[in-house]
Formats: sequence, C-alpha cells, structure tokens
Amino acid sequence: MEQWYIAYKGERHGPLTRRDAAVAAAKWPGAHAWRSGFSQWLAVAQVPELTGTSVELPDKSEPPPMLADQIDFEIHGQEMQYVEIELDPGESAIAEAGAMMYKHPEIEMTTIFGDGSGQDDSLAGRLRGAGKRVLTGEGLFTTVFTHRGQGKARVAFASPYPGHLVPVALPDVGGTLICQRDAFLCAARGVSIGLFFQKRIMTGLFGGEGFVMQRLDGDGMVFLHAGGTVVERVLGAGEKLHVDTGCLVAIVAGVGFEVQFVGGVRSALLGGEGLFYTRLTGPGRIWLQSLPLSRLAGRLHASAISRK
Repeated sequence: MEQWYIAYKGERHGPLTRRDAAVAAAKWPGAHAWRSGFSQWLAVAQVPELTGTSVELPDKSEPPPMLADQIDFEIHGQEMQYVEIELDPGESAIAEAGAMMYKHPEIEMTTIFGDGSGQDDSLAGRLRGAGKRVLTGEGLFTTVFTHRGQGKARVAFASPYPGHLVPVALPDVGGTLICQRDAFLCAARGVSIGLFFQKRIMTGLFGGEGFVMQRLDGDGMVFLHAGGTVVERVLGAGEKLHVDTGCLVAIVAGVGFEVQFVGGVRSALLGGEGLFYTRLTGPGRIWLQSLPLSRLAGRLHASAISRK
C-alpha cells in the first residue's frame, strides 16, 4: 500500500493512499507532502504523483519527524494584539524575553541559553544559538514555557507596540522564513532561530535594518509582530517591488533581496526617504508593515524635541 503524508498548517495527516493524498493536495494547495523515497517534505505542486503524473513508488519507510510541537492558538485584539497559545501536557512555546502577558500556573517558565529550539542541546550548540541571537540584536537567553500539568493550559504573548500579529505555519512556506530581527515574538518549541546575512556588498554596507535578519527554520507555528497595518503579497516570478527597508517584515526563502540607491542627488538628499531602498524580486510571499518601530521612534523623538 502506498504510504503518503500531508502536512498543512503545522499538522500532519496520514498515512494516506495516493488518491487520498491527491484529494488533500487539491484541497490545500499550500500543503507539503512526503512519501518513502523523499529526503524531505516537498510542496505538493512539486510532487508529480499528486498532479497527474505517475511514477513508481519505492519501498515504504517512515517520514521524517515533525520536530516542533503542534500548538493551538487564538489571536485577540485589534491594534494592540496578543496571541493565546494552548498547550497539551509536555508541549512548549518559546518567546523573546518580556513578551509574556499571562500564563496558567501549570505552565513552567524557564530561561535558557540559546535559541530554545532544543535541536542541539550540547554546549557548543547552545553557544552557537546564543551567538546568533547576539548578532541579530537579541539577548543571549530565550524563555521557554512548558506545560507540566494535566489537561489544557494557556500562555499569552503581547505585541510590544501598536500593530498586528502575523501567524505563519513554516511548512506552508517551505520550512524557512526570513524576518526583521525585531519581528519575531514567539513560536512553538522546535523552531530554530538563526542568522540570515545579505550576500551582496551593497546590502551589507547600506542595508541598515535589513542587513542582519533572522532566519526561522522548522515545521511549527511562528508569530511575528508588524507595526501599523500588515500587507501580505505574493510576488510572481521575476516581479519586482521597491520598499523602504524598515517596512519589510518577512519574506520566504525564494524572494530576492537587494539594496539599491534611490537615484538622483536631489531625491537622495531632499526626498526624506534616505539614500537607499530595498528591491524585492519574486517569486514568493512577502509581508510588509506600514509603521516600522524605527519610524515611530523617530517621530516621537522629533515631537519631544519640538515641544521643549
């Protein structure tokens, strides 16, 4: 019997027959699939057996494990949102220090060294995780919230300033998400928080907020915070979009990222938009914000000075 598995929004379904897997793929075009012979989960659009082309199946084997805890959640509020995560016994969520709003007594809070993913608990692994966090401007430590009791328990994490929360299931975006270093709020345990360096020299020298970004890897849910209004777009192959670097929240791994000079001297000096902007090139999903923290802080600072 053919052994198929479908992963969608952080949940795994299977084993399934190929027919049932094809039905699930048609229902969830953003899902990922696995069968024996695959080294990793693949987007259903990349699997010929699920799009009408038949190939011979090898001997069955077990699918790779989904490392992250599979959590339930609910987002509350309008302009100052918070996410409430429901944990089963033994499940955990990881968050930046100071993000917690409340928790049930059964949930144990532990501050650990590193990124909290639990994928490499050796001393060297924790040192690497902590070093990556320092380079992205975060602290050495991560807070882990683990349900140690019975039944269901909840923990909530709040936005740091006015805006909206963006929930992303990593399997839906190929297992990797690139985000601004201050965008990450919390995630399911098992998600790895690493570094993403821009490779082009111009981006490295003039990228500002976008030079060192965070790379989130895994197969669980992550929650980002965006200031103001959130804009989610899907860029087509070769489609380009120019954005202010601070307004970029996150991109999937396939989106090109390059910093460019705005153009003429008058525009650069008098336009008020800075010397450089970011050019994004599709294909892939992107998330933008209308009110980056740097812009909000700058306006507040200018207002405070003018009133003195």
